[in-house]
Amino acid sequence: MTTDLFAALPADDEAAQDRLRARLLAAAERDGLLDVAYRTVDSPVGPLLLAATGAGLVRVAFSVEDHGCVLAELAAAISPRVLAAPARLDTVSRELDEYFTGRRHTFDVAVDLRLAKGFRREVLRRLGEIPYGSTRSYSEVAAAAGSPKAVRAVGTACARNPVPLVVPCHRVVRADGSSGRYRGGEDAKLALLALETAS
Repeated sequence: MTTDLFAALPADDEAAQDRLRARLLAAAERDGLLDVAYRTVDSPVGPLLLAATGAGLVRVAFSVEDHGCVLAELAAAISPRVLAAPARLDTVSRELDEYFTGRRHTFDVAVDLRLAKGFRREVLRRLGEIPYGSTRSYSEVAAAAGSPKAVRAVGTACARNPVPLVVPCHRVVRADGSSGRYRGGEDAKLALLALETAS
């Protein structure tokens, strides 16, 4: 006996498969079996993977991070109950669209920072204080976070930011004004900085 629910459906009946997926997703939501919902969206910096728990947006991943690996990491770190559930991420998807078209300068979605611990979490909280279109140096962020000598730790916190874009680590640059590293790659960081200064 097969355990693949979709194997019994005709291969060319995509509508039936979509209906079954929707019913299974609704049942998982109703029974509290959906711990991490995800979807992918297109953006000017490439495809983005968005993931959310019941507490809020928990991960934004660029394509260079390998979305399959990111989903496996979420399953290991949070729960194996990870499902494609686009509706849970409609609001953040809309806000990202508004951001990329210059109509949004801050995000209003709930953020779940459970993947950041200790000082890294404090750094992420400080990043939201950097105004749209502005930058701060790693040392300025370290001072704002209460540890002026922790410049490398700020760099690590930015590099491991689980929710880039929404928590704007792209606004942190080197003391000489050069962009520095970025989870989505240097080109993505430069594109985001250019987008914000052009608005």
